Amino acid sequence: MSQQTPIRADDPTTPAAGTATSAADWAAARGDKWLSQLSGMEAMLAPVDEPLLRALRLDAPLRIAEIGSGGGGTALEILRRAPAGSVVHGFDVSPALVEVARRRLASEQGALTFQTADMATAGPPEGLLYDRLVSRFGIMFFDDAPAAFANLARWLAPGGRFAFAAWGPTADNPWMTSVRDAVAEVIEVPRPDPEAPGAFRYAEADKLLTVLAGAGFGELELREWRGRLPVGGELPPAEAARFALAAFASFGELLARAGAAALEQARRSLTARFAAHQQDGVVRMDARVHLVTGAHPKVLLDPSDRAS
Repeated sequence: MSQQTPIRADDPTTPAAGTATSAADWAAARGDKWLSQLSGMEAMLAPVDEPLLRALRLDAPLRIAEIGSGGGGTALEILRRAPAGSVVHGFDVSPALVEVARRRLASEQGALTFQTADMATAGPPEGLLYDRLVSRFGIMFFDDAPAAFANLARWLAPGGRFAFAAWGPTADNPWMTSVRDAVAEVIEVPRPDPEAPGAFRYAEADKLLTVLAGAGFGELELREWRGRLPVGGELPPAEAARFALAAFASFGELLARAGAAALEQARRSLTARFAAHQQDGVVRMDARVHLVTGAHPKVLLDPSDRAS
């Protein structure tokens, strides 16, 4: 434990690691941060795409909308896997991420587009509904979750299906807890509010199932994916530690405020932790992800009927 006087991570002038991350944050600073670490984040999260898209049932030419499409990596993978004749539209609140995703499109990928939109409040473009909704870690940040999921029901055609990925309990995701523990040796890190928007908002899957049922979705099913994620991509421990401190939550900002010595101490501690998870020179960490699927009722209900 450091002998320096720890700064308080809940200082109101500082964005605290583990505190709420809202859609407005993603449209601005958080989206910019994701962009700065885009290649590492996409490489790290890519293993989740296969089980998520398998759960989406891409079994016919479909209209597919992705919630929180980020830099476009998952949407590109959806287009590669979907049957010919499908269209894929990616939506994100961050204009910077949408612009980067658009630049990745090849001329022959006219069936894939990216738009800036907050699907929590906006309606589907031109009123055209979708056969599938999908999100890889984009549904945990809604300011008003019940209203947001009810609005998403407006995007999905009757009988249409969705597949959402959300992080499981932190105890089963040491890629995050190891970073938090290393940082907590140097500075005070606040406990996250489990009810606030944030990455582990639906660590208890029943919370997500309840809000989805309340929004009118049916045929709800929960699957658990467990696997190993390459932290930052194919990185050795020291580089993976630098990536994690820069990319995850607000740890990097808090450590920078504490000073260079604090940042270096946290890096050394995290490098040692990651070294225990090194395979063939690459850090791979266990992860647990909730995969939740369901469907829009084939018969649209009046809101008063849904409440009864």
